[in-house]
Amino acid sequence: MAARRTLRNGTVALLAAGVTLAASGCSGTGAAAEGGGGAGGAADAREVVRRAPDVLAGSGTSHAFTALRMASGGTRITIEGEGRFDYGERTGELRLTLPEGERVTEVFVPGLLYIKNRGAGVPADKWVRIDTGAVRDGNLVTGGATDPITAAELLRGVTYAADLGWAEVDGERLRHYRGVTDIATAAERATGGAREQLATAVGGFTRTQVPFDVYLDARGLLRKVRHQFSFAGGGGGGGGTGPGGGVEVASTVTLRDFGAPVDVVLPASDDVFAGAVV
Repeated sequence: MAARRTLRNGTVALLAAGVTLAASGCSGTGAAAEGGGGAGGAADAREVVRRAPDVLAGSGTSHAFTALRMASGGTRITIEGEGRFDYGERTGELRLTLPEGERVTEVFVPGLLYIKNRGAGVPADKWVRIDTGAVRDGNLVTGGATDPITAAELLRGVTYAADLGWAEVDGERLRHYRGVTDIATAAERATGGAREQLATAVGGFTRTQVPFDVYLDARGLLRKVRHQFSFAGGGGGGGGTGPGGGVEVASTVTLRDFGAPVDVVLPASDDVFAGAVV
């Protein structure tokens, strides 16, 4: 029970303003797989993956589904989200479901994240506003999800990619690439508000290498991506429950229904909580 309480407290910290997470390296999928490699080789695979953010930016809108899985010791929790994003306007909205069954609404606009129904002492009808450029991890996982725009921009920093061929994902035939991206390199190449977010994340991570698996359609359009992060300790500095206090975080974004209407409404200024968030 103690382990579950510790990890759950880390989940609460992920969804509060001002959280600090100290990252220590990455683990998980690895950089290559036996039998991988398409006709163009590793260099071509890197270029295909690096172009994915630009292809997504020109795609208009889509539905988005997110899953953020935290593992520490033998305890695991999942935060799932569903929403819509406009890649031209770089805005979106997610409704997250926490392990306790609570629902949290998040609104994304360049440079800012609004969260409703989260934060000790925050009235239920108020929103919390977070400057994503000031969050130590660049809001890659702090909000309980990696928003699709930032998840795509992170791929600009790919240092290695292997083409693993075609795979069937949710009934669709998609091209599977596996590799490693570098947050610092992605920050240099990122566009819009993602540049500041990723630049901030460089200072929040001990190592900036992030393993990924990405699935693109025949046009190079991003359909699914999974990044894996490894943190030294639980959120809020409470310490993790795994060996050395480590917490593994796997963040997955799946995109469907491109062209779906998206109407993102920003909270009115009177609806934004002005006090301190605990």
